[in-house]
Amino acid sequence: MSETAQPDIDILKIQELIPHRYPMLMIDRVTDVVIGTSATGIKNVTINEPFFAGHFPQKPVMPGVLIVEAMAQTAGVLIAKTIGEEAAKGKLVYFMTIDEARFRRPVVPGDQIKIYVKQQRNVRNVWKFSGIAKVDDNLCAEAVFSAMILDPA
Repeated sequence: MSETAQPDIDILKIQELIPHRYPMLMIDRVTDVVIGTSATGIKNVTINEPFFAGHFPQKPVMPGVLIVEAMAQTAGVLIAKTIGEEAAKGKLVYFMTIDEARFRRPVVPGDQIKIYVKQQRNVRNVWKFSGIAKVDDNLCAEAVFSAMILDPA
């Protein structure tokens, strides 16, 4: 695939490319897409997020697993752009592995997370990525993960 940068992808286009919807859609924009290589997701964290009601009411913190989910969704957008939007239409992405997950600092309401994912490899319908999440250039989380792309049937 070509390594040419793509235009930014807004929330409406994200919803065309991946099946996630509120309250599980964890990214608001994808930028810096380089087909077959990398992408940057952006998540604007607000106090209105449904998980903050229980995690934790006295001191709201975004669950680390949802940060990893945001990495996976950013990777899902990259996959859709890499294989082609028509080929990706209707496909589902399932986690296979999450390795080397580390959580470095809490993410709280008002933060903007930048999620950087890099494709490590792809064999048929299995894709492997590394991801990091930062707030204001401070590392929040990192992980290596793989996913399988399947038809919903």
